[in-house]
Amino acid sequence: MVVALAVTAGIGYGGYRLVVDDGSDDPQVVAATGELKKFLAAWQAGDAPRAGRLTDTPGNAESLIKSVMTNLKPSKTEISTGDGKKKAEGEVEIPFTVRMTLPGAGDYAWNSQADVIRTDSKWTVGFRTEMVHPKMVPGQTLALKSRDRAPILDKNGEELQSASLVGAVDPKTGKGMSGLQARYDKQLVGGSGPAKSVVVVNRESGQVVKRLTGPGAGQGEPVRTTIDPEVQEAAADALTGVKKNAAIVAVDPSNGHILAAANMPSGMNRALEGRYPPGSTFKVVTAAALLKQGMKPSDPGDCPKFASVNGQRFENQDQFVLPAGSTFQDNFAHSCNTFFVNSRAKLSASALRDTAGAFGIGGTWDVGTTTYDGSVPVTTSDNDKAASTIGQSRVQASPLVMASVAATAKEGVFRQPLLVPDAVKHRYEAPTRLDTDVVNALRTMMRATVTDGAGRALKDIPGEPRAKTGTAEFGTDAPPRTHAWMIGYQGDRNLAWSVLLEDGGSGGSDAGPIAARFLKSLVG
Repeated sequence: MVVALAVTAGIGYGGYRLVVDDGSDDPQVVAATGELKKFLAAWQAGDAPRAGRLTDTPGNAESLIKSVMTNLKPSKTEISTGDGKKKAEGEVEIPFTVRMTLPGAGDYAWNSQADVIRTDSKWTVGFRTEMVHPKMVPGQTLALKSRDRAPILDKNGEELQSASLVGAVDPKTGKGMSGLQARYDKQLVGGSGPAKSVVVVNRESGQVVKRLTGPGAGQGEPVRTTIDPEVQEAAADALTGVKKNAAIVAVDPSNGHILAAANMPSGMNRALEGRYPPGSTFKVVTAAALLKQGMKPSDPGDCPKFASVNGQRFENQDQFVLPAGSTFQDNFAHSCNTFFVNSRAKLSASALRDTAGAFGIGGTWDVGTTTYDGSVPVTTSDNDKAASTIGQSRVQASPLVMASVAATAKEGVFRQPLLVPDAVKHRYEAPTRLDTDVVNALRTMMRATVTDGAGRALKDIPGEPRAKTGTAEFGTDAPPRTHAWMIGYQGDRNLAWSVLLEDGGSGGSDAGPIAARFLKSLVG
């Protein structure tokens, strides 16, 4: 005899169906099975009070059923019964199987049995803790336990303190959702098995008593990063209180190790993945291209208020001009747009792209995490070239790319940034190198930016910092909105960095003070 019951009511524990096959025409077995069927239907529906009322100890049954369903949160439940048999007059034993689909743990099933007892012509389910699961005893319940994830570490072997780098773990499935937690999920949990296990726990203490499903193959291994906790803390502190979206990246020029990557607010990792016009910080690359063509920092160079290219007007910030007798170095230090726009004829259509290649821009970097590695296309028109010389048009970079530009000026050669060295298989090598005289000139000009130019916010910082400011236009507003940038490096230590302030105004006056706070925390 087969009796099937389809149940549609529920309170959030998914769909299920109850199948009863009592295998007997014995009236007592049929009656007892019918009563158990009501109990199991209530259990599956998550209706713990109703399930409890169908047992001989309503309070205990309600409490345990509620606990199990709350802890496991099954998305699907199916209970099927086997053949019941009489144990004695008025007592029937009925086996049943529970099958659940559990978030993070997958499918899990177990066999159990219930005694249904007749008292005063009424059949009642005899409730015992072991009936819910045979591996439990009174005082215990079922629960899900996430597999122990190995930590993500900084360079000192301590847990990394950077929410935007570390990322998040889905509390339901136990899987990494973002950042390093997502990229290295299998390594951190030790395999590809379920992220959660079904366990028996003590109801009072919550301590795991026994594990019912395996934790998966192997143990998780930590992910070791290059982040220097002192530098990371200084970067995070420098962004405290900043109202705009912002980022700071610091790298070691000698080996490319990423020492800090801070974001405000945390969440999107704009420090490594953001795509922005770099504005005048790109003039480091443009200056390198001009120096390669034979220009010298001492060469004279005019800085008029405006420059016109095929009817398109370019101007300096606040329409400033430099006095007669100014040099290439003066124009770089004060970030004169019109000088660079008017110097475009010295550069071929591919010159900026080729020079950017020496800074690693345009390659595919293997950093150990997701990054945006910049783009400097071959220019397609005179106007495109003019805008590209000042880091506009189609030129794009991340804060990491621009920190690496400063690091290349410091080191004299591009060292691809690294965050997780153990995971990097092939570090990108730049196709060309900067000439020594070009590097020396860039260093001199970047120092002049601090001592005599737009980078004066760093003038009193020890260690002879070098820098380049940037104010990058974006959008279609008139006047245009601007991102504020500053990039640079310390002359006396292996530290290069970039600061980005989205929609933040001017590089010198807005990004500069943030850079100064960052450096003061590190060098006094």
